[in-house]
Amino acid sequence: MSNRWVLPLGSAEREDWPVVVDETVEGWQYTGLYAGSLLPGQQRGLLTGSRELIVLPLSGSVEVRCTEAGGARSTVRLDGRRSVFAGPTDIAYVPRVSELVLEASEPCRIALAVAVVPDQPAGAVPRFQHRSAADVPVELRGAGQASREVRNFGVPGVLDSEALIACEVITPAGNWSSYPPHKHDTRREGLESELEEIYYFEVETERALGVSAEGRAPRGFGYLRVYGTADREIDVLAEVRSGDVVLVPHGWHGPAMAVPGYDLYYLNVMAGPGPERAWLICDDPAHAWIRETWTTQDVDPRLPVGGAP
Repeated sequence: MSNRWVLPLGSAEREDWPVVVDETVEGWQYTGLYAGSLLPGQQRGLLTGSRELIVLPLSGSVEVRCTEAGGARSTVRLDGRRSVFAGPTDIAYVPRVSELVLEASEPCRIALAVAVVPDQPAGAVPRFQHRSAADVPVELRGAGQASREVRNFGVPGVLDSEALIACEVITPAGNWSSYPPHKHDTRREGLESELEEIYYFEVETERALGVSAEGRAPRGFGYLRVYGTADREIDVLAEVRSGDVVLVPHGWHGPAMAVPGYDLYYLNVMAGPGPERAWLICDDPAHAWIRETWTTQDVDPRLPVGGAP
């Protein structure tokens, strides 16, 4: 098993961030993730350098201050949400060569979805952007037990960026997502992109509080499968809980499995070395036929989890 690509909560801490994924992870080049909490009055700063990023409140609200390379300054409040299971949230895009400061007026948890921009042509840097929760396209993908909710806050056509692609996925309890298994690890013009991918997980446990034998929040869980191609081996079957990360450097990935009783959330962060910012995938040919079955099934009526888009 390729356990090097599985980062349980607590194994990727750095300074004030409980979760950090960056180029210090051996074999990792193009994407990154920071996740952590802020208390009222706390600040956290970051110089982006060759990185671009999206500020995403996981719970609570946060003020974002950005100073861009040319001196332009922006200050916005991101109105967050009670939890990742309560619907989309405001987000902010911060370009490379910028100074970022985050400040909390209430307890909050935040994630920074990061891409390293390998080629940096002059004059091609997007500006700071603020998107409200109401502007986030919500897609209901799949059908039957493969139904899931995708919040496309950081995909091409929605957000302007150089390399970064990001979205949130909610999988209702008992359902499978990231399915059929697919990959995006080889550049094939018009057919497939070369993209690293980060999965950051949270598991919904609030509904189980009233029936927990111990009277405290249970540690809900889910699973993710990643497996290799004939050319490159990888073998991951990870049991995941809130705060855990699984990295997908290459290979087929899926399904992500939400066990009965616990809805599953994951934040996907993708980027790669190609000149085109695109999410082009190919299904594992052995399982591609699954998509055809969706035409005769209804979308899970529990979706969207956070209410109608």
